[in-house]
Amino acid sequence: MASTEPSALLSHLYRTDGSATFTQNGYTVTGAVNGPIEVQRRDELPEEAAVDVIVRPAAGVGGTRERHLESILQSTLRQIILIQNFPRTLIQVTLQITSTPENESAGSKLVQASSNLAILPTLLQTAVLTLLSASMPLSMTLTSVLLAFDSKGNSRNIVQNPSLAQFQSATSIHVLGFTSRGELLVAESEGSFTMEDWDEVFETGKALCCGGEDAIDDEAMGGVALDEKGDMSMFVKSVLEHKIEKDLHWKD
Repeated sequence: MASTEPSALLSHLYRTDGSATFTQNGYTVTGAVNGPIEVQRRDELPEEAAVDVIVRPAAGVGGTRERHLESILQSTLRQIILIQNFPRTLIQVTLQITSTPENESAGSKLVQASSNLAILPTLLQTAVLTLLSASMPLSMTLTSVLLAFDSKGNSRNIVQNPSLAQFQSATSIHVLGFTSRGELLVAESEGSFTMEDWDEVFETGKALCCGGEDAIDDEAMGGVALDEKGDMSMFVKSVLEHKIEKDLHWKD
């Protein structure tokens, strides 16, 4: 069964301005960013930088699923990158999906979920870590979470990073992304739910992304992992602290 705990590795690719590999809930995505670079005249924006996001699937060629994910990522990244600082340039983010969860009923066969939401938090987190690796000027950072809401009669249950079985049986699926200021920036949902259900999902998602100041375990798979009591904002901070400590090791 795939681990739901996140881990990350920064600046491990050459010939890129920034790179990151992020793993969570069975998904692994490797990201690279180049920019600001020269942009084609037809894509040039006179007062800000153009942001181009490319999502490549684990197998085969990209289709409408990848184009939809790219549109969500592009609109989100434009909100956090200081694009006004780089007019008439291009910031290109490439995200390669390297592994997906295994279907327990189909051996090692890769899962191609009908929903786009399962992998969206991993793509978002990889993109943000890649930008941080490149020291890209940002107005704020972003953390995201995948939640499955299961409502059966009087029973109400919210599952963080659900398994494939939980994902398929849930009443509704939600991806929430919060900025470092605690503001909701991304909200994608599928399924049937009430406003009361949404309020409960919102509060849970905000607590998982922004709340808590507990300890972080900083050694896992050569990168950084999130402790059970931690939150995603603390995880991102610990990833950067780990990178800075490694970069300054030569001073010791």
